[in-house]
Amino acid sequence: MSSRKVTFTNSKGQQLDGRLEEPNFGPRRYALFAHCFTCTKDIPAASRISRALSDRGFGVLRFDFTGLGNSDGEFENTDFSSNVEDLVSAADFLKRQLQAPELLIGHSLGGAAVLMAAQELPAVRGVVTIGAPSNPGHLESLLGNAVQTIEEQGAACVNIGSRPFRIKRKFLQDLRSQNLTGIVGRLRKPLLILHSPVDQVVSIDHARSLYEAAYHPKSFISLDSADHLLKRQEDSAYVADMVAAWAGRYVNDTAVTDQKSATPQEGSVRVVEEGSGLAQTIEAGKHLLRADEPEGAGGQDRGPTPYDLLLASLGSCTGMTLRMYAKRKGWKLDHIHVTLSHSKVHANDCDECEDAEGYVDVIERIIKLEGDLSMDQQQRLLEIADKCPVHRSLQSNIRIRTRPQNGKLSSSEAGSV
Repeated sequence: MSSRKVTFTNSKGQQLDGRLEEPNFGPRRYALFAHCFTCTKDIPAASRISRALSDRGFGVLRFDFTGLGNSDGEFENTDFSSNVEDLVSAADFLKRQLQAPELLIGHSLGGAAVLMAAQELPAVRGVVTIGAPSNPGHLESLLGNAVQTIEEQGAACVNIGSRPFRIKRKFLQDLRSQNLTGIVGRLRKPLLILHSPVDQVVSIDHARSLYEAAYHPKSFISLDSADHLLKRQEDSAYVADMVAAWAGRYVNDTAVTDQKSATPQEGSVRVVEEGSGLAQTIEAGKHLLRADEPEGAGGQDRGPTPYDLLLASLGSCTGMTLRMYAKRKGWKLDHIHVTLSHSKVHANDCDECEDAEGYVDVIERIIKLEGDLSMDQQQRLLEIADKCPVHRSLQSNIRIRTRPQNGKLSSSEAGSV
């Protein structure tokens, strides 16, 4: 799993701070996670669930809402509607950079926010709520006597989670104006509701109201003895398992959005770009890899470069060839280490390039052999390295034929390397 910091701007031009968790090899589906009221993206429940989902093949973006964590803006100037707008901005960022999120996950008030945002995001195929209220106005009950002060004075400082937050009258007015159950009734997207029957912050009755308002397909999973913030690691892991299993029914693999064919057959490789950047998802049989360029070359350094993969191909083929040869001979070869580098040098500086002009590609391969081997055996293995199939292909007269999909290759389209 990889984890990286990302930033994007919301509808008001403020910079929001996020973190993107991704599988090591090309995620095919992306999710957007909304944290609870006054929390941040780094609350244990958000980070644990995001990482666990990444381990299960999802790319997950979590971020700080305006005025919270490391995001710009003042919390007192935000409301529930602005949180929904931030979610839409985050989804737009994912769509531009990688792929539109197909799964929305919200914890507590973040759950209410994703239900509202889902209606504005057509790419979303499933929505998950965790301990979410069926009515955002429920938050008033958690503010206690401060509600009267806010109504009378226009604002008040309220301690939430041992931290002071200034809340204005417009925040309460915005909460009261929301009709969440009505939105859920018109959602028409698969919905998964996770809630603890012993939740002391948002009672289980809210889950019942959401479930009754929603149309099928809808599902409910009890979180048993979990607390509202999912402080126990095993509760977060359970949530991730349930979400991943449920989403698999509705959120399909979509890295290859324009290719609906089956997995490439053996000996064939399919490469599809990820979003608008340079990163590429590589499908080789049932295996997934990723290629990218360093940040200095216009990429995001999210995978090895194409030349890195070329060197890896030669290096792995070298190791396999030497292992098979030594095994057939019965030689005591314990370990093989192959180090490779690529460069371009002028033909005049290349002793082995007498007929070449301009610059030529040079691959340097250093082979370290460990084991009880004689000098003759080591020398023979180095000779065998030059006979590995990839080595021979690289030094042969390769022809690369390019044609459009479902089209015929004309003679002018053929090229050679």
